[in-house]
Amino acid sequence: MVRLALVLAFGAALAAGLPAPGLYIALGLGIAAIGCGLVAFGQREAPGAVRIAAAAAVTVGTIGLLLGATRVVIAIAAIDRIDSILPG
Repeated sequence: MVRLALVLAFGAALAAGLPAPGLYIALGLGIAAIGCGLVAFGQREAPGAVRIAAAAAVTVGTIGLLLGATRVVIAIAAIDRIDSILPG
């Protein structure tokens, strides 16, 4: 579970820098990484290194999610700005 969470988290961070559909992929992978990371972190009997890796997956997944959300906000602001410039 931890490996999956880490793969999803770093995939979200990577997808945040990709062109057009990358921001939406980053949002989805970030949410999935946070969920998987929280499930893995909640296993109290797991060794400490596994729980730290799960916490890292949650952190990196959150960063990927925030980067993707920032790109969505920038795109919406750009569309609004273009709309205000056009006559009519």
